[in-house]
Formats: sequence, structure tokens, C-alpha cells
Amino acid sequence: MPEGDVLKRTANRFELAFAGKVLIRSDLRWPSAATVDLVGRTVLETVSYGKHLLTRVDDGRTLHTHLRMDGYWRIWRTGTSAAAGRAANVRAVLATADWTAVGHHLGMLDVVRTRDERTLIGHLGPDILADPVDADEILRRWAARGATPVAEVLLDQTVVAGIGTLFAAESLWAEQLWPWTPADQVDASRQLAVARRQMRRSVVDGRSPEHVHARTRQPCHRCGTPIAVGQARRPPMQRPIFYCPRCQAAPD
Repeated sequence: MPEGDVLKRTANRFELAFAGKVLIRSDLRWPSAATVDLVGRTVLETVSYGKHLLTRVDDGRTLHTHLRMDGYWRIWRTGTSAAAGRAANVRAVLATADWTAVGHHLGMLDVVRTRDERTLIGHLGPDILADPVDADEILRRWAARGATPVAEVLLDQTVVAGIGTLFAAESLWAEQLWPWTPADQVDASRQLAVARRQMRRSVVDGRSPEHVHARTRQPCHRCGTPIAVGQARRPPMQRPIFYCPRCQAAPD
């Protein structure tokens, strides 16, 4: 699933292409929004919050999308063949005179009043990539999870929004922490700072760490031990967590 860094980069691209521009096309291929027309509206801004994208327009409405597992947005020059949005997996098309955004395989789509955005994202913890980040609130929510395994706390979007399996695994590897260490035995501030730093770097250069995530049985970049994969959370919400059995050994 795309994580907060991907959504932040997507929001940045939307800002460059659409902020302050009038929409000349609005094609929302979603049952609950099929009759919504945003043509003629000026885009005020697009922001990311965790794994959610919020595009706000000047009549007080917000287009909310979530990529889920396979979704993505692409921005093309208006008038090009790619901007036509003809593929069967296209769920939304927005266009100005210059640029067209095409949303493929989107997992969620809503149009709500901007003042009602919290009905969609209000249950989430603070965004790990916010400037400034609400560290005090994240730490309060972290502490409330007690001895829950640290990997599960990192993945809990109600504690901190935006971290997924990739950055949970990579930040734990960086700190040489066993993923099932009780969260109340972890320096939460340090762990969150590592994850935030990795994600901010990915926003800038588009490259995420590749030390453990999805590298099962490949050698650890630090000690050479084959990477293992375990499970965080219980079914049906289980998620894979990759780790080095030596660098991140379980405590005795």
C-alpha cells in the first residue's frame, strides 16, 4: 500500500499543476460521486494526510481519495492521449487548460464539504510528515498502547498517520529493534524521528530505504544474515514485517 511519502509527493505535484487553476473537466467514476461536477471551480490546494489526499476547491468542497493497495494518480498535459483517461481502471479525471490528473485503481473517493473533512480522517493520529508534526499527541497515543508490539504501534494509523509496512520495517532495522518489542520499552521519540527522516528523504528524492522490506532470504546489508518475515497484527488485519534475525534479535 502506498505510504505517506507517496501521498506527500502526489500532493506536491497536484499543487504545482492545479493550485489556483480553474477546472475544465471533472469526471468522477464513483457511484456516490458520479453526479458531482467540479467544472468551473478553482482548486485552492491539495494536501496529504497520512495515506489520504484532499483536494479543496473554492466552493467549500473537498475531493477526498485514498489509494488503498494499488491506486495511483498520474498528471499529463491536457490534450494528450494519456490525459484522455480511457482505461477501465480510471476512477477520476480532473483537468485544467494545461494539466490533467488521472486517478487509477483508487480505493476510496468522496466529495464532502471542506468543513466536514474530519468525518473522513478525524479518527487518525497526527500526520508523521506534517510541518510541524504534533509529536506530543503522537507520544500520548503511543503511550496509551502500552506493551503492544512496536511494529503494530507504528502501523496503527490512529496513533500516527502515514507509516506503513515499508517504513515500519526500515525504521526498526535502522534502530536494530526486534519488531515485537513492547512499545513501552522503546524510545518512541527516537523511533518516530527515524521514520520521519526516512520518509522526508523519500519525498524529496523518490527513493525509499531498501535494507529489509520485501527482501526475504536476501542478506542483511549490515551483517549478511538472511532477512526474515514475520506478522504484525492479527487476521484479518495482519501485515508482513521484514527484519534481520541477528541485527534485530529478540531479547533474551
